[in-house]
Formats: sequence, C-alpha cells, structure tokens
Amino acid sequence: MNRPDRDLLAATGPLLLAPDAVLLPEGPADGWAVVVEGGSFQDVGPADELERRHQQLRAVRLAGHLLMPGFVDAHHHLTQSFGSALAFGEPSEIFRRVWVPLEGALDEESAYTAAKLAALEALRGGFTTVADAGTRADVDVEVIASAARDAGIRCVLGLVCNDADGTDDRADATPGAAVLDHAEKHLARYTGDPLVHPSLAVSIPEAATERTLHATARLGAEAGAVVQIHVNEHLAGVERSLVRHGLRPLEHLHNVGALGPQLLAAHATLLTPHELTLLADTGTAVSYNPVASAWKGNAVAPATAMAERGIRFGLGTDGTRGDGFRLAEAAEFAQRLAYGLAAGDSSCGAGWTWLEHATRRGADAVGLGARTGTIARGMAADFLLVDTDTPELALSRDLPWELVRRGNRDQITAVFVAGRLRMWRGRPTDWDGPALVRRAAELARAAVGRADITRVHPTSTAARALHRARMGSTAQ
Repeated sequence: MNRPDRDLLAATGPLLLAPDAVLLPEGPADGWAVVVEGGSFQDVGPADELERRHQQLRAVRLAGHLLMPGFVDAHHHLTQSFGSALAFGEPSEIFRRVWVPLEGALDEESAYTAAKLAALEALRGGFTTVADAGTRADVDVEVIASAARDAGIRCVLGLVCNDADGTDDRADATPGAAVLDHAEKHLARYTGDPLVHPSLAVSIPEAATERTLHATARLGAEAGAVVQIHVNEHLAGVERSLVRHGLRPLEHLHNVGALGPQLLAAHATLLTPHELTLLADTGTAVSYNPVASAWKGNAVAPATAMAERGIRFGLGTDGTRGDGFRLAEAAEFAQRLAYGLAAGDSSCGAGWTWLEHATRRGADAVGLGARTGTIARGMAADFLLVDTDTPELALSRDLPWELVRRGNRDQITAVFVAGRLRMWRGRPTDWDGPALVRRAAELARAAVGRADITRVHPTSTAARALHRARMGSTAQ
C-alpha cells in the first residue's frame, strides 16, 4: 500500500488531501477530502465532488489514514516542563512547594527552552493548541510566545494578574493599577498574531483582590479572551475560601462578578450541585484535567454531569503528559471509576463525548471555537493524520470508541497547524527536536538545583530502599 509522502504534504500552496475518512462532529465520513490553503480549510466534502470542483489540484491519496481535528489542551503550564518528573507521588497543592520555586529559578533561556520543550511534547501527542495558564518566571511573556511560534503550535497565552498575597482580599482593597494596565497591553499585544491568542490568568481566587477579579473578567469579556483561574481544585483551597469569605471559591467568583463565558475554570473537581448550576447558568467554561486528578488531586471533576447539563468544558493535561489519545482515555476512565461504576453506567460518554471535548468543545472552552477544533470550511487547518492500518485500529467497528480506548501518539503520522506540516512521525519538520531535548536536560538540571523545591515523597528508588529496610526490620 502507498504511504503518505512527506514532501507532498510539506509543499507550499493548496493541497487536496484524500484520506480514507475525515472525522466530523457527527462521526467519521468515509471517502471525504479537504482542500487546505492559506492556513485554513477552503473546502470539505466527498472526495469525488472536491476533485471535480478543484480540477487544478492533484489529490494527495492518504490510504490507511484518518484526518481528524488536532487535540486542544485546555490547561497547560508550559514553563513547568523542567519539573514534570518532580510531581510523582506528591500530595495536592504542590504548586507552593515545586512549581513556584522552579519557575522562579528560570532565566530567559531556560523559560524559552522549557516552553518549547512542552510544545514539542504536545505536538508529538497530537495537540495543535495549548492553553498556557501563565508563567511565574520573571521574564517577558513574549519569551513564551516566541517558543510557541518557533515550535509551531497554537497557544492561548495567559498573563498572570495576581495582585494579592491571599491575606487581603477585601472588596475595598486597591487593585494593582499596574497589573490591570499590563493586562490591557497584553490583550492588545497579540492582535492579529496567527498562532498566539492572549488570555488573562489568576493563579487562584485568593491571589487577586476582588476588584481585580472583577476587572479582569470585564477586560476578558470585552476583548473576547478567556480568563484562566484554578478553581475548587483542592480541599485546602476550598476550606481557605470558606474561612475567609464564607463562600467556596467558585461561589466567591460569582459573588464578585467574575463568572461568565470568558472564565475558564481550571480543574473544578470539588463542585456542589449549586456550583454546577452556577456554571450552567453563567456559561462559564471548565478545563477537565483527569490525569492531574489521578496524579495529585483530591477528586475527579463530574464531567459526565457537566456534559448532561450543557456546561462548557475541554480536556487539559495540566502539563502531566502530552498525549491527546491518552488524555481522552483518561477522561473516560476517570468518569467510569469515579461515577460510572457506582451508578452502573458502562458507557460514561460513549467514547464520542471525550473526542468531542478534546477537540471542538475544547476549542470553545479556550475561546477559539470559531477558529479551530473542527474540520469545516473556513476553520484553521489544525489537524492530524492518524494511521488506522495498525493492530489497534485496523479491525475497528466503532472508530470513535477505538480512538479513545486504543489510540496512542505512535499512530500519528503527521501534525498540521495553520495548514503547515509541523510534525512528521514524531519529529519536527523544520527544527532540531533532539538538540532541544539535549539542551533542555542541561538547563533543567541547573534550574532544579537553584530552586528551593520541597518534595514530600522520595524518588521511587529511594522509596524502594526504605520499603526494603522496613521489611527487613519487620522480619527481624
């Protein structure tokens, strides 16, 4: 069988791509094709119709392949990639002990390299868009934007707008005028940028004064940009909010006028029925981060309930691992364990739910629903070519379910962002990925060495030695 030709796919100018199937919101469409030109899908439909309409183009046959939307990572921390191996076995709220000191130890080169490394992993895993929740590194945020552009990934780029230390959050507190001025400039800075889309961010509700929470919500709504805030993620944060305000974090945001379509609430794992109603009534979006729940969380967000109530949400990695297929599987798997088993729900979204929220609805959650996430005329050509002639997928009778349960990044032949071939069989097409990884390893060792990081859990090797020592003393 003829396999895809990299040179043909990397060519400039319009492309007529004819795979075995195209993944639409309604499901796989066999025998469909797309025309890609100028970074967008110029035409989508049955292959024979497109070939008649575009006789000047020679169809690129993609036998054994599915063309599907690229994954959208609705919650990432690009400059935390140097510490990804420090999170294992750690209890909740590790941001105070690991992420804040680590990002504080980054200089301009290490922040750029960390962000580009995270983008590389994301692209390898089929993500064409990532939403970065803002860096605490003392660098111009343009450093992160440059890393995303150079890697070739679409980025919703957060600017941290914290102006409180968590001890003074009174309604009459003076907002940081400089913070809000910086926020306005950030929103204007990336107007017209083809890959970077500005966003505002507050680390957690207690990190900003009430006036700033309200003001950033207004600025985001006026600019059509999302405001990213970690909300109701950990028990400790919920309890601090109850002590300080008599309200849970999400309720507090509602009280200050910060909920709405512009808000992207990260995690939202600990929700009451009333808070689900607040989300549904206000149009607030959520990033459901199932791997983060498994690795360091206190709960799993009730995503199936959110889907049933029409609450907007996307899937996010929280920087855990950049594999879109494994993220979709984790989304379904977590719902099955946390909710489905107890209720006798063996479907838990029927597969398609998680593909939908990993692509089209994820794009909506991060504010880009009119630009990406769907294979449709006029949308950005952010897509994957997935090899379906594999042992995992070749015998499929229900491709959406199979992609969720058995898909993995090894099956991704090509990744396109804005109509350009960015990744071919796991490697960047126009820059040196292995060289970046080598440099990142050097810089990461230095940054971790400088940072005042506190880990609760030892490394797995040290933990094994402690276990053996305890077992030995017990035997004696």
